[in-house]
Amino acid sequence: MVVDLSVSIGSLQLKNPVLTASGTFGYGLEFRRFGNLGALGGVVVKGTTLQPRAGNKPQRIVETAAGMLNSIGLENPGVDFFLTHYLPQLRDLGVTTIVNLAGNTIDEYCQLAERLQQPGIAALELNISCPNVKAGGMAFGTSEEVVYQVVQAVRRHTKLPLIVKLSPNVTDIAAIARAAEAAGADAISLINTLLGMAVDIRTRRPILGNVVGGLSGPAIKPVALRMVWQVAQAVKVPIIGMGGIMTASDAIEFLLCGASAVQIGAANFVEPTTAWRVIDGIAEYLEQQGIASVRELIGSLQI
Repeated sequence: MVVDLSVSIGSLQLKNPVLTASGTFGYGLEFRRFGNLGALGGVVVKGTTLQPRAGNKPQRIVETAAGMLNSIGLENPGVDFFLTHYLPQLRDLGVTTIVNLAGNTIDEYCQLAERLQQPGIAALELNISCPNVKAGGMAFGTSEEVVYQVVQAVRRHTKLPLIVKLSPNVTDIAAIARAAEAAGADAISLINTLLGMAVDIRTRRPILGNVVGGLSGPAIKPVALRMVWQVAQAVKVPIIGMGGIMTASDAIEFLLCGASAVQIGAANFVEPTTAWRVIDGIAEYLEQQGIASVRELIGSLQI
């Protein structure tokens, strides 16, 4: 039985529903030796800012029970370097490239969106977990009003499919998602990492240089599933789910809860071939179940 793995995220057509999550797969090129990048649904590249960023002071990564904490601080060489150095290579390899963009002001987001209107970029993923420097450092994604403002502004500066990545560190994730949809988001991706910290009892100090960081990995999957399911009930735009996906079974759970696609994150650090294995595993599941298209799974959870 030949199964159809293709899915649509708005106007973005993907050959399969498996993407790699920003910040966990570099620029994709680092993983070339593990598999055919063009066979993936897409690669969401490392968070990109207008200017190069050095990131946070070390220590930046801490292993935790069933997960990891990271506090990288969006270290990256800046948008111009990405466009001249990385994008041409990704384009030559036939990679469906989605760029995660980050800024500290709405104007920075808008400038980035304009700069990224380039051949070879399939979509933009708006990272609204960044601190809004004009609002005292509060993350853009924690206020419905601010989410609406930034998404609406960026929407005016790009014709590319716009995916808005939500922070789970909010009271009502569905309300935030509705604000992003109303402002012009073509899709919603969630969840970004949960805030956490780790302590060294010998020194009595935080282990991370930035004190707090983002928790990812299997530990957050139940929270991510719950939020994807809630958002799927609240919006009409497609959803890309992520958070603790290690296997094809994990990915299928997200599809059942309403995600049209998934992103593989922390698993890339454990087993760099995970994304390819998840694609194969979804196809095998569909064959076993006699399901012709992966699209039949989306939102089919029975309550």
